[in-house]
Amino acid sequence: MTALTRILLVGASGRMGQQLLPLIQADTRCTLAAAATGRGGHELGLGDVPQLTVGTLNDAPEVDVVIDFSRPAGLEAALEFCLRRRVPLVSGSTSLDDFHWAALDSAAQRIPVLWAANFSLGVVLLTELVRRCAAVLQGWDCDIVESHHAMKLDAPSGTALHLGAAVESERGELPRMHSLRAGDIVGEHTVQFAGKGERIELVHRATNRVIFARGALEAALRLVGQPPGRYAIAELML
Repeated sequence: MTALTRILLVGASGRMGQQLLPLIQADTRCTLAAAATGRGGHELGLGDVPQLTVGTLNDAPEVDVVIDFSRPAGLEAALEFCLRRRVPLVSGSTSLDDFHWAALDSAAQRIPVLWAANFSLGVVLLTELVRRCAAVLQGWDCDIVESHHAMKLDAPSGTALHLGAAVESERGELPRMHSLRAGDIVGEHTVQFAGKGERIELVHRATNRVIFARGALEAALRLVGQPPGRYAIAELML
């Protein structure tokens, strides 16, 4: 009988954490070993599953992989924990700076690390289409318009920056980016290439956050057993 993959979820009380909890508990391939929140006071109702904070991750039982959807401070704690325990890290935390990117690169020399701006399979494919268009449509104007809920803190979104990087890899410069924050929009990204007399628009609309949670869980399960390195989601999912 194959052993269940033991998962520590960091950021369990957040938007993505709340989507991941039921998915992990319902998946027959894994088990929720522990859940951590940013600070105390969030009762998750997990029964016998240990509930921690980012400051008490050392109290976690043995785990096989960590999934992190927290704030930068939570990512720092998760990275430290993963390096100490020698377990893989999957993260979708946002608002990161150069210090965090360097920390992820450094950790990848010792453990498998996957950070992604978006865990949707549709966005993975969109990125490949954007890269292809950017390469072929040299000289065309390129703009990225992204829309999210009013409470989202970062702008442009991590996904927009990721798509912009795909354009930059083929053209040497970033496209123009435009951000909208309104209502309860889960996430919409439009990449427009405009030439003389014609225009191409590539659009991805997320209507439910569960697609991101499902992708993150699948990526975590596939990352277990991989050698140390910095992984892109496309490497594991496509």
